Amino acid sequence: METTNHATNSTHNTQLRILGVIPARFASSRFPGKPLVDIHGKSMIQRVYERAKESTKLDELVVATDDERILLHVNDFGGRAILTADTHQSGTDRCAEAAHKLPGFNVIINIQGDEPYIDSRQIDLLASCFAEPETALATLVKKITTGSELSNPNSPKVILNRNSEAIYFSRTPIPFLRGILQGEDHEEWLSHHTFFKHIGIYGYRADTLEAITHLPVSILEKAESLEQLRWIENGYKIKVAVTDIETQAIDTPADLQAILKKHNQ
Repeated sequence: METTNHATNSTHNTQLRILGVIPARFASSRFPGKPLVDIHGKSMIQRVYERAKESTKLDELVVATDDERILLHVNDFGGRAILTADTHQSGTDRCAEAAHKLPGFNVIINIQGDEPYIDSRQIDLLASCFAEPETALATLVKKITTGSELSNPNSPKVILNRNSEAIYFSRTPIPFLRGILQGEDHEEWLSHHTFFKHIGIYGYRADTLEAITHLPVSILEKAESLEQLRWIENGYKIKVAVTDIETQAIDTPADLQAILKKHNQ
């Protein structure tokens, strides 16, 4: 298996031009029309866009959507949007199409479209990973502070190596601390080891993004239902930066109600 980071020299010696892409699809099995839901007077996609626009690292920002209603709405509030295919299986694939339609950028940041109160400092932190020319892929992690986070299968965990690269992602608590952990007392686990959870924002070199969209679904990806394992299985290295800023995504109508209660504006 190939073990290089797959980044090519073509992107190493040029000034970084960074494109921020917010993938947004209308049809969601758990929450149809989610990008257009109202959050204290603004749609979710508008809040994401305005927060991302505060980034000091992005040269351009665009919403990549498969639905004309979202396209028109973004245009109405003064944002930039493009139509992409409705057949994409992931936000990564949608970002790749956006990068193809908007050439001239050598780094693409995939910004989650369901985090209306995203902090632009997280975007800047992720973008800073590409100051290292060997970085082909990058993402963020955050230290886990509660047992409920550690046990939550919807919050993927990450193991890092000494080079701040992701070794593995899992929906179960990793690593297992043999001889220390007893039963399911996850609060106790945290007193013996520093665990990290994945923050789902990605950065890609343009050539790497193009390449990974052609990889077949991998065995580990199927097992965990985590797309990034496909990249690791194929020898790609994922640079990791640690953030202390929390994020809150809206996956269901219940999540929306929680956000509405937490934020007043």
